[in-house]
Amino acid sequence: MRQIVLDTETTGLEPAEGHRIIEIGCVELLNRRPTGRTFHQYLNPEREIDRAAEDVHGLSNAFLADKPVFRDVAVDFLDFVDGAELVIHNAAFDVGFLDAELARLEPAVAPVAERCSVLDTLMLARQAHPGQRNSLDALCKRYGVDNSGRDLHGALLDAQLLAEVFLAMTGGQAELGLAAESTGQPGAARRRVRKINRKGLTLVVQRATPEELAAHEAALDRLDKAGGRPCLWRRPGSDPSN
Repeated sequence: MRQIVLDTETTGLEPAEGHRIIEIGCVELLNRRPTGRTFHQYLNPEREIDRAAEDVHGLSNAFLADKPVFRDVAVDFLDFVDGAELVIHNAAFDVGFLDAELARLEPAVAPVAERCSVLDTLMLARQAHPGQRNSLDALCKRYGVDNSGRDLHGALLDAQLLAEVFLAMTGGQAELGLAAESTGQPGAARRRVRKINRKGLTLVVQRATPEELAAHEAALDRLDKAGGRPCLWRRPGSDPSN
């Protein structure tokens, strides 16, 4: 299975207000293993960046002035993600911006949902940890993923961190050190492999109902009758797991 862990940075919060994507970062997983292939691109948004957004990601109009616009990289981006499952934290935000950019192309291009399936790790985290903080930073802490190099948000670095969190959250896999590689972004740090910290994780125990217990006893009665003696699960001192 081919999955693309994806993140974006933007000029603001609402594509309906004309805000644009300024950075795309993607990490490829194949059968839950990183392939080493990434897609990373800074973009000239052709508009001003909101000050609040700049405080989050640190990207300025001056830095982006000589970068390509989205339509110049659209083909390469679509070639990279087409047919994959996109793994995104708070997917509605990123997909909304990507669809807005695709709609601006001439001719307009089909939206993300017609090209890829989408898995929202924020929804997964809320199901696994209801009532708890489920930001990327909170999940990194919960699953023992080192995010010490994340002084500012960055699309590729955040995609690398999310890939580690996603693999740990869905399969118990230890940190892969994806973000140890040089990303070309300020703050990229040397990483080390560590075990997952499962402190605070709650094991849900589903107890049998009285009706289920009665049905179980009836099944054992039938085994007793068929075998002419108490079945293994009713013999004193027996261990049915052996």
